[in-house]
Amino acid sequence: MTSLQGQVVFVTGGASGIGAACAEAYVRAGASLFIMDRDKNALHALLSQLGDGHAGFVGDVQSGAAVKQAIKTALNRFQQIHVIHNNAGIANPAKPLHETTEDEWDALMSVNLKSIYWTTLYGLDALKATKGCILNTSSLVGELGQSDHAAYTVTKGGVNALTKSMALDYAPLGIRVNAICPAGVWTPMLREWASQQRDSQHIESYLDQIHPLGYCPEADVIADAAVFLVSKAARFITGCLLPVGGGAELGYRR
Repeated sequence: MTSLQGQVVFVTGGASGIGAACAEAYVRAGASLFIMDRDKNALHALLSQLGDGHAGFVGDVQSGAAVKQAIKTALNRFQQIHVIHNNAGIANPAKPLHETTEDEWDALMSVNLKSIYWTTLYGLDALKATKGCILNTSSLVGELGQSDHAAYTVTKGGVNALTKSMALDYAPLGIRVNAICPAGVWTPMLREWASQQRDSQHIESYLDQIHPLGYCPEADVIADAAVFLVSKAARFITGCLLPVGGGAELGYRR
């Protein structure tokens, strides 16, 4: 039931981190993949690794025109889209709100939140045709909050609220909408965040401790859950904010 054979998955921000892990898992499950990412070198390296039968588009999800062209290119290549995985995201700056600049605030809103507007605007008709689904990469901090990371947590709280509203709006069309909510996951973005913390030399220990299961995972644990949520095994699940945080959703430990 978690097979994605014959499915076309469109992933934003899929060239590294959680996105790349999900891309690899989708391919293992049998999907054809279309990746949109602004990092040309990382995108081409991943597509080369994945092999034939997959495609990509170099572009920035902040641009509606770029997202529109990416969706069009995916449909020209595969004729259909079954899954849109909104994974593109940034985490900077690691600051309280009053230290956040307007440009930093706007970039977070544009990449993490408005990009979902663009993919939905231009991809909904394709999903209506396949009765497909949408998966949003969110974060537990959208529910729990996080110190020194105000603007980022706002975007993830927005993703969570948007996921629920989209699920209600699109259920009559047979389109499911869910979000996956990691806590800490070792990705390039998390390592950058860790380096900005006041107590950066102890951050690895801290990240292990906030997960009751005892460790901060690699991105494969998120990818496995993502495959489930976009597969037929989750066919009666919509509007779900699925925590994949080793119990961190029960409250961060110190």
